[in-house]
Amino acid sequence: MGNTLFIDIREEMLGIYLFAVRGGKCELKDRRTYPFPQNGDFPADIAGYDMENAYISLPLSSLNFRVIDLPFSDMDRIRDVLPFELDGLILGGSAGVVFDDIIVGKSDTATQVLAVYTEKTRIREILDKVKACNIDPAVITSLELRSLTKDFALAKLASPAPLEDEERISLAIEEMKTPTVNLRRGEFAFIRDIEKTRKSLRMTGVLLILIALVLSGSLLFRIVSVRSEIAFLRNEMRKDYHALFPGEKNIVNELYQLKSHMKELKARQEIFLGGKPLHVLLGLSRLDRNGVVFNEVTVDRENLIFKGEAPSLGDVQKVKEELDIVFSEVRIADSKSSAQGRMLFTITAKGREA
Repeated sequence: MGNTLFIDIREEMLGIYLFAVRGGKCELKDRRTYPFPQNGDFPADIAGYDMENAYISLPLSSLNFRVIDLPFSDMDRIRDVLPFELDGLILGGSAGVVFDDIIVGKSDTATQVLAVYTEKTRIREILDKVKACNIDPAVITSLELRSLTKDFALAKLASPAPLEDEERISLAIEEMKTPTVNLRRGEFAFIRDIEKTRKSLRMTGVLLILIALVLSGSLLFRIVSVRSEIAFLRNEMRKDYHALFPGEKNIVNELYQLKSHMKELKARQEIFLGGKPLHVLLGLSRLDRNGVVFNEVTVDRENLIFKGEAPSLGDVQKVKEELDIVFSEVRIADSKSSAQGRMLFTITAKGREA
């Protein structure tokens, strides 16, 4: 963590302790004592300490106390109601003081709270003095108060026992870990760490914005690239479609229209492959037609249709019988006389299984 400076303000003396804090352990590196100057200025040489944090301890004579009984023990609620309680106990009200509180006793029905306060002018004066030495304390507390709260009694506040130097150092280490009170509140709140956090958050925000911009730029580039590729593929598809179907002018959706053409071609292919035109023509060539002429032959997968003309109806019947030998389900669907006196006929049939 680094070095921590602890300024111990006493009645007529000033103690300065420099601790090296490593892994939660405190080691005293330097200590000095000074007569407390009448003008309240701090010794100039304390500005030369290499430190990361600072604490200040006030003597009991700089503090005021009130004991208040409250029907709850929640610290947040205590601090909410404490200003109103102090308004009736402090001359001039709570607006002119800085206060903190300690729970010093509990019962089934009440919580005994020790309100610790001092004038804002006193805190402001101390902070201005140490600021001149480039010191910004995180906590303003009291070593004597910590000693008294270990075995609290109201009488001890009026006549506290003096503390030895070694005992004060030990209490200072305890205060650095868990302060008994902290009078840097409200307008005097310690904001250095808050400012560091704000700067860190601002930097983090800027970095997040930059990352978002980079990702957005990358995404935009990908979108533009994909759109360009899609436009290129559509252009190539249209060219290929024109090459396959040069006569088609109304092209709306190449892919859909190509699928439609493929379906149509597939249907035609199935029809073509389903019939056996050579087999049908070979069967017709073997007939004894006797003047019968076939003008039209239709061959599909299942049905055969023969249209033609014959000298007479008897010849039509003979052709039908001849077709029965080669095909199945042969029947005369239609027959009529033409203007030339010949019989026009239509015969249907089905191909035999091979």
